[in-house]
Amino acid sequence: MAGALVSGVIERLTSIGLQVAENGARLVVGVNQEVAKISSTLQTIQAVLVDAEKRQVKEQVVKLWLHKLQNVAYDIEDVLDEWNTAILKSQIESTSLVGWTQPSSISIPRIVQRHDIALKIKELNERLEAIAREKDDYGFLVNLTRNNDLEPHRPKTTYFVNVSEIHGRDQDRNTIIGMLLNENIPETKGIPIISIVGMGGIGKTTLAQMVYNQHELNAYFQKKIWVCVTEPFDEMRIAKAILETLTGVPCSLSELNTVLEKIIEFIVGIRFLLVLDDVWTEDERKWQSLKYCLNSGSQRSKILVTTRKENVAIIMGSSKLFHLGKLTEVECWSLFSHIAFSLRSDRERESLVDIGKQVSGKCKGLPLAAKTLGGLLRFKRSREQWQRILDSHMWELDEAEKGLFSPLMLSYYDLPSPLRQCFSYCAIFPKDHKIEKDYLIKLWMAQAFLGETEGKKMEIVGEEYFDNLAMRSFFQEFEKDENDDSIVRCKMHDVVHEFAQFLRKAECFVVSSNGIEMQRADCYDENARHLTLLLDDEHVEIPNHFWNMRKLRSLLVDSSYYDPSTIYASLPTLFDQFSCLRMLDLSCNRFQWQSSVKELPKESGKLIHLRYLNLEGNTRLEILPETLCDLCNLQTLNIRLCSSLKGLPHGIGGLINLRHLQNAETYGFKFMAIGMQRLTHLQTLEEFVVGSANTMDMSCSLGALGGLAHLGGDLKIIGLGNMSRSSEEIMEVRRLKKEKEEMEVRLRIRSRRAIQGRQYDDLDARILSISRRILSISTRLENERQSRQKEAEEAGLRNMTGLRNLTLSFNSNSKDVCVTDEAFVLEALQPPPYLEYLNINRINGPTLFPGWMVSLTMLKKVTLWACFNWETLPPMGKLPWLEHLEIWEMKKVKKVGQEFMGAYGDAGQTSSASSSSSSVNDNIAFPRLKYLKFQFMEEWEEWEFENLVTVMPCLCSLNINSCLKLKSLPCHLLQKTTLQVLDIFDWPILKECFLRNGRGEDWPYISHIPTIRINCEDVQRDGN
Repeated sequence: MAGALVSGVIERLTSIGLQVAENGARLVVGVNQEVAKISSTLQTIQAVLVDAEKRQVKEQVVKLWLHKLQNVAYDIEDVLDEWNTAILKSQIESTSLVGWTQPSSISIPRIVQRHDIALKIKELNERLEAIAREKDDYGFLVNLTRNNDLEPHRPKTTYFVNVSEIHGRDQDRNTIIGMLLNENIPETKGIPIISIVGMGGIGKTTLAQMVYNQHELNAYFQKKIWVCVTEPFDEMRIAKAILETLTGVPCSLSELNTVLEKIIEFIVGIRFLLVLDDVWTEDERKWQSLKYCLNSGSQRSKILVTTRKENVAIIMGSSKLFHLGKLTEVECWSLFSHIAFSLRSDRERESLVDIGKQVSGKCKGLPLAAKTLGGLLRFKRSREQWQRILDSHMWELDEAEKGLFSPLMLSYYDLPSPLRQCFSYCAIFPKDHKIEKDYLIKLWMAQAFLGETEGKKMEIVGEEYFDNLAMRSFFQEFEKDENDDSIVRCKMHDVVHEFAQFLRKAECFVVSSNGIEMQRADCYDENARHLTLLLDDEHVEIPNHFWNMRKLRSLLVDSSYYDPSTIYASLPTLFDQFSCLRMLDLSCNRFQWQSSVKELPKESGKLIHLRYLNLEGNTRLEILPETLCDLCNLQTLNIRLCSSLKGLPHGIGGLINLRHLQNAETYGFKFMAIGMQRLTHLQTLEEFVVGSANTMDMSCSLGALGGLAHLGGDLKIIGLGNMSRSSEEIMEVRRLKKEKEEMEVRLRIRSRRAIQGRQYDDLDARILSISRRILSISTRLENERQSRQKEAEEAGLRNMTGLRNLTLSFNSNSKDVCVTDEAFVLEALQPPPYLEYLNINRINGPTLFPGWMVSLTMLKKVTLWACFNWETLPPMGKLPWLEHLEIWEMKKVKKVGQEFMGAYGDAGQTSSASSSSSSVNDNIAFPRLKYLKFQFMEEWEEWEFENLVTVMPCLCSLNINSCLKLKSLPCHLLQKTTLQVLDIFDWPILKECFLRNGRGEDWPYISHIPTIRINCEDVQRDGN
């Protein structure tokens, strides 16, 4: 881990050096030379770090040396970041980017700040040179570059095993045997490969040994071969091992080709089983020659692979992947007690069994943990000794470090250096915590673990790192997104979590507030970098030791259950003293109103290193201080569910590095602050609120979205109705026109009667005045309409290619806006072609849907809600990927027919539909629709469609709610065998039609549907 940290510091030195050269930034005389010395010294130290990290496992003095190096590297990084921030602020000031804001009262004058930096750099250089001199005392080897030089010893495995010592796994064994004996594995090219995948210590090799020694395999396979592959993947050694098993004699051949030819001679036509145990390599080329050679055997042969890495199984061409899970609680206890209570009397066993079961529970089904702790307790005689083991963290036990963590060390050192620090950082989470993938990636970003390269954003690098760790079994219990099957959250096995804490035990702490734990001084090391506070005590007092941790980079306050007001009252002091923080999480449970932060102090502007700030769920927070805008390094600001928050600070444009503004459900927002357009790195903006005419001087226009070209993910635009002209002025124009017409009629009558005089002249003058008034208002209204339409077009939604979920919310009141304006705005807000989820709601106009809707051929889910004046539904039947459709409160729709299916419709729209769906059969409407819901359709009476061969062939669920005038449902839709759920609510006409037992006339059409629910009650069938 020190290696990754030192590399990062060297990169930062280089980067800052370039900025200094480009921008002419200078510190006091001599500092550039000091920086050059630091860089040179670090490079010298870097050359021996591989050997040092290898030796720290056994040499305590080396571990202490690395700890000192790590601390000074952290401090150097802090100073470099301070320097970089000074340069950044200088650039902001010089370009007047935030010159319109009031200067912060707590900002340090730049020249003084730079002088401080110079002094810090000089002091750090002296500390680093002392550490560099120390390294010479240890005789480190230089330039060890291969990971296997660093790794612990890899044990060799054989197929010999005492089956009676194995507990559990019978079902897993039978499953694997069934795969090996199955001769009908589809889509297999060459000999089928079955891979057992799982984390270190889960029992992959043991399961393979159990299978290998089963007698029924001896009758099926003519030859069985076991090879311990391990790392590195040595093709020659593996090939020789296979040949020696086949021939029964040692192999003296020295050429790989010759060995492979000999193997082919012995396996042609032979049905064999080859076990390749403990495979690590992801280099497909190393495996290819051997794989081609083995394909010469009988195609009824099998290859069984064990590996910790799913990627290995995929690269090797596995036809089956078997993910090996944990032991059950009973199996784990059986294994643990068999070892721990070996040779003990019944009396001893009885006195220790209660503690033993708790210790076994700590193993969480991991066989290696059960064996290690069972073996440790076998020689502990007293309850006190057993209790100590129960109360200890595994990383505090020397025996666990040697026995349990050694296999995990192999997986750890197999990781690339950047991934090691990403994995070990997970020690910041409490045990058994559900880890949000997106949250974790943003924390990695905040700690500068993710380097951004040209063409690859940090977020993409983070996704790749997470997937890599998941594929290597560092994470488990995945929860996936139901739409795209991507991982949303996961957990770490308790033993893996303890291993991460072991790696970070000098710098990362998870501290509970209950009892003595909060008061332990060793939890508050002054060099601690990451802290999680679990507030699980109703009366929390901050211990004095806490304030020693001024070098913290991460602070997560978990206030899920108790009032953290004591912590929050100390926020001004915390912000003032903990200025090294990169990540601060003050989120809280939104349902615990009393636990919310009420005010964020102005001292927040002192957290100049801060990259991640989480305030989610603080429902009493009303204002964000302007000093927050001094945090020019901030990457993520999470204010979700801060329902009382009135808006963003006016100086929001100062957060020039902000990438993610997570602001969903901030109901107090009335507009977006001016300056939003300056956040050009923004990738996440969950809600954009269009201001009303009253807030025009303070609010950011909708067109500003056009400058945020990197926006992606989910976007909800609220208040689009504010872009419409007021109906009052439109009504005024109509009134004036009517008055003018009446006067003109009177004028014509008087003209025919040849009435002359002053009265005639006054009438003519009044008509002229009204005409001018009409022209003036109409011109202004037309200019406003064109301006709003242009503003909507400037939002550039169609260019936001990363956008996947779009909500357009007009929030219109039925008589307050001009419906024709909403038509123009909606048409101008054309989304990008790859949009997958669309929601349009609370719109008065137009009477027709936007022309672009049916061109969005990648749509998977559409919700149309409260489009009050739409008289027909869009022809969405031709959208090829649409799976979920909800239509609510379409108050003017009376009939759903052919136009909805896409058979015909408005001329312009029909052509769009047909051209956008050329890949879909014209006779199939809604080819992939699975879920359909209609709700609160007040005037809907008829639903019919004809002349279509196939309608909704995949429909699984149909929901009709409060459609009081609907007379019937299409019978051939109800008769679909795919339909699994029919849900009807508040629909008196059809309730009687769908009664059970044949009494309802439509019952025969729906009786086959497994789940029928009427008015929230499941319909009972005979016999149920």
